[in-house]
Amino acid sequence: MLQIPIWKRILIWGLCALGLLFAMPNLFYSRVEGHNDALAAVAAQGGVPNTEQEFAIAAWPSFLPSTLVNLGLDLRGGAHLLAEVKVADVYKQRLDGLWPEVRDALRAERDTVGNVRRLDAPEGELRLTVSEPAGMDRALEVVRGLARPVVTLTGIGQNDLEVRREGDAIVVTLSEAERIATDERTMQQSLEIIRRRVDEVGTREPTIQRQGTDRILIQVPGIGSADELKALIGTTARLTFHPVLSQTSDSATPVPPRHRLVPAADEPGIYYIIEDAPVVTGEELVDAQPAFDQNSRPAVNFRFNPTGARKFGDYTANNIGKPFAIVLDDKVISAPVIQSHIPGGSGIITGRFTVEQSTELAVLLRAGALPAAMVFLEERTIGPELGQDSIEAGRIAAIVGMSLVVVYMIASYGLFGVFAAVALLINVGLIFGILSAIGATLTLPGIAGIVLTIGMAVDANVLVFERIREELRSARGPARAIELGYERAMSAILDANITTFLIAVILFVMGSGPVRGFSVTLGIGIFTSVFTAIFVTRLILVTWFDRARPKTITV
Repeated sequence: MLQIPIWKRILIWGLCALGLLFAMPNLFYSRVEGHNDALAAVAAQGGVPNTEQEFAIAAWPSFLPSTLVNLGLDLRGGAHLLAEVKVADVYKQRLDGLWPEVRDALRAERDTVGNVRRLDAPEGELRLTVSEPAGMDRALEVVRGLARPVVTLTGIGQNDLEVRREGDAIVVTLSEAERIATDERTMQQSLEIIRRRVDEVGTREPTIQRQGTDRILIQVPGIGSADELKALIGTTARLTFHPVLSQTSDSATPVPPRHRLVPAADEPGIYYIIEDAPVVTGEELVDAQPAFDQNSRPAVNFRFNPTGARKFGDYTANNIGKPFAIVLDDKVISAPVIQSHIPGGSGIITGRFTVEQSTELAVLLRAGALPAAMVFLEERTIGPELGQDSIEAGRIAAIVGMSLVVVYMIASYGLFGVFAAVALLINVGLIFGILSAIGATLTLPGIAGIVLTIGMAVDANVLVFERIREELRSARGPARAIELGYERAMSAILDANITTFLIAVILFVMGSGPVRGFSVTLGIGIFTSVFTAIFVTRLILVTWFDRARPKTITV
């Protein structure tokens, strides 16, 4: 006979209530994009500005779930960028960083090789010469000794450096294995730093994916324009601290060896001659926060790790009274004079900043420097009006689809169709509840998946109701017909939905972007459809049967 234990009834209704509770905040909340003045106000209070300010438009208790369904770029508007990472820049940085190591290693062999001098070289090469031709073989041996094995996923491969002799010069290049490993590291580091920078400003569910060997796709819902996104992630944010040789207003001033001429960031016509080798770099920073200096002007507080703090402290102790350039992306943003020893490894960067600029600089420094510059190949800004039109179109499609399904079910199965329609409404609520609970992103293809789910959700009920009809034709009693209808339709329901769910999983694993958005809602819809068809509809039907006790039923 029809029997559902009380604990199972409580569990079923409890799960339905929980799912609907997670879905409810989407009806009570509205998203309002943060404007510049709002961001400035947040930053002035010492907080991290959030480009997505959410404000309640109706009372909703704070102790209840308040997570919302995230809207994708196509529904909410935002920015789309396709960037190419200049991985070749990393090769140059690597060889430039190798030169001091090579020089120091050969200095230890000065009696044999003589003096060491760096030569001009084409891109991708480090060339040097020694003053004692007889010591060339020893110099080659020493430089080759600096090579290290390249560690890859398949194990340890060839060395990272290739060293050869060309005439009276020693030529050092990166090996092919090292170039491949460097490209992979550069792309992974770029992806992670871009993700950190976007996450720092509180944007929801960005899409940051690698495309091909050296390109990155970035889609950020809710941001005002592609220019804003480029300003946030396009800055390399390479911070270095250099000794200053002199200051000049002539851009043609001769520069001594191992020095370079760098312009001031906010003082047109002012240039600084600084040493090539930095004392400390932004890689040794552990924290950076927007702040105000003693004159209440926007600034940035920073703090080094123990290694950077030691270097910074030693340099400031030995160079009191000398200027010290703080360089960001080859522009001097500040050149203070060292007033005293700074042992704690912390300091403050001042300049002609606005609140927004100091906050953005702190975000960039916390996230870290991009390993290489990026060139933007494609950029688009999608307005929120277009996204709202898509939402309205999806809502209309869902309402029309659900209405047709409900009309058909009631016309075909009468009161049983009404039960199926109630379960369908609960099913849609559960889909939004799960999307909210897991923080999934709803896209236009995702709405298509929900509309498709609405049409498929009653399939299981159709199978059950048709089996009940067959049992009634065999002169079964109402209770026995209902029980056998569910039992004998179960295998067909599970087989059909398991195969469809596997397709959704394959789409999610193998697809990307819109395909994944569709597969997520389809997979969740299959799960909730089976739950509502097997448990919720049956519970509604059994509850009605227990109270009405009909002698006959019509399906």
